[in-house]
Amino acid sequence: MPLIEKVIKEFCAYFTPKGKLIYVGDAKVKWAHFDQKALAAVGVKIKDYHGKMPDLIIHYKEKKWLILVEAVTSHGPIDPKRKIELDELFGKSKAGLVFITAFQDKKTMIKYLEKIAWETEIWVADNPTHLVHLNGKRFLGPYAKS
Repeated sequence: MPLIEKVIKEFCAYFTPKGKLIYVGDAKVKWAHFDQKALAAVGVKIKDYHGKMPDLIIHYKEKKWLILVEAVTSHGPIDPKRKIELDELFGKSKAGLVFITAFQDKKTMIKYLEKIAWETEIWVADNPTHLVHLNGKRFLGPYAKS
């Protein structure tokens, strides 16, 4: 979980200061941390846990955002199919949804770049103060629910 640790320590510190970590898990250790009450407080109740959760969920109260992060170490990025799954799972959130795909380095990012969904963000651990924004009107923010 080194990439997930970097997301927590570096991404969160820089882009979501004072954000509340709601969930941490990955392919090996699902449910390493889960604050079910905090997730319910933003209007999300998870019914089907199997394989649906992102690697991290951060509630950035200051902006009223729910940040959903996929750390690309075991599974792939937030591609269009995965974005739809996450939209369905977290669609009732009172907080706006922000989708982040995290990579250890640019070389890995380039390997997956063509698969990543539009209207998402990319964070690369070896350049922790920068984001790659994939189109849309917003930069690091939620889109209106359609």
